[in-house]
Amino acid sequence: MNVPDAEEAVAAAFREEWGQVVATLIRVTGDWDLAEECAQDAFAQALDRWRRDGVPRRPGAWLTTTARNRALDVLRREAVGAAKLREAAVLARDEGPYDPDHDGDDSGVQDDRLRLIFTCCHPALAIEARVALTLRTLAGLTTAEIARAFLVPEATMAQRLVRAKKKIRNAGIPYRVPPAHLLPERTTGVLGVLYLLFNEGYAATTGGDLVRTDLCAEAIRLARVLVRLMPDEPETLGLLALLLLHDARRHTRVDAAGELVTLEDQDRSAWDRAEIDEGATLLETALRRGSPGPYQIQAAIAACHTTAATAEDTDWADVAGLYGELARFVPSAVVRLNRAVAVGMSEGPDAGLALVAELEHEGDLVGYHLLPATRADLLRRSGRTTEAAEAYERALELVENDAERRFLEKRLAECRSA
Repeated sequence: MNVPDAEEAVAAAFREEWGQVVATLIRVTGDWDLAEECAQDAFAQALDRWRRDGVPRRPGAWLTTTARNRALDVLRREAVGAAKLREAAVLARDEGPYDPDHDGDDSGVQDDRLRLIFTCCHPALAIEARVALTLRTLAGLTTAEIARAFLVPEATMAQRLVRAKKKIRNAGIPYRVPPAHLLPERTTGVLGVLYLLFNEGYAATTGGDLVRTDLCAEAIRLARVLVRLMPDEPETLGLLALLLLHDARRHTRVDAAGELVTLEDQDRSAWDRAEIDEGATLLETALRRGSPGPYQIQAAIAACHTTAATAEDTDWADVAGLYGELARFVPSAVVRLNRAVAVGMSEGPDAGLALVAELEHEGDLVGYHLLPATRADLLRRSGRTTEAAEAYERALELVENDAERRFLEKRLAECRSA
């Protein structure tokens, strides 16, 4: 096998298998840092071995076995007491896949990744730490990527991750799904994790691809598991509905050349009608429970787009109103920015620009490329192309994703030529 093929196979395995490998190692070792270190070593070995021997038939199993053996070596080398020796013994005999019948856990949840999410989302941890730690461990996102998702400096996020791991270790937080009566106290964090996991897949913060299909699929899979676990919780239904309604458009968000396609220009006939219908049904079921929440509201916003026959048929006034409701649950600057877009589409660009100006004055979105990008789009729609070009230039200074960069460069060129 040549080097590019091996590198491509390892990169694909990292996207698809990282979370499962780490989750399995955490379950059998109980040591967060050791699990990540040994998983990294396994992927490094894969690059060398797969170049020489070819890609194994089951890359995930190869990586898990290699990482487990590495962890066993470390524990044996560092074993200085009975506790460490017991850990090594457990790891050595755990040669097969996870078997719930021998786990001592009666939750019925057989998915190591979902167990990892519930471990991370223990109420003893701050909500930001719960979500960030799971994204780091489960999705393999870098600290820098997570920091951008939370709009905080990378150093700040690194400290949060270290503190969260230390608290889990010191408090002896168990690696299991809690009994049913304790699920509600962790639900908010678990939903937040799945939401951000999907978001990173749907609009990657960095890299050449706008969409990471593996993360989108994994978030939806775990959301389905969660709905089966908590079928009467309206917000779990709302989240799954939201993910499906967004995912229905995923294939049309980039063209054959990998270039970004805006919502208004997407081929609506290519949207996944089965996902749209399922999402709409789940949303209707959730809303009948009479307990609205942020994920149900966001799903309703997504439904406004996916049920409109054409872009012109979109009820932007309804979308703006829903974002106003969402702001009551999630009073964030990003939500207000999205509302500014909807207001600009329903009441005219100047109305949207007034709301954007308020956000710029407050300064909560400094460094967030979509703030100047939104301003640029509204200015472009109002015919103020010179000002729009300046805003696009500012957005280009901040954007990290290559597909988004190319789109912004295209809009900038259009404004300059006008």
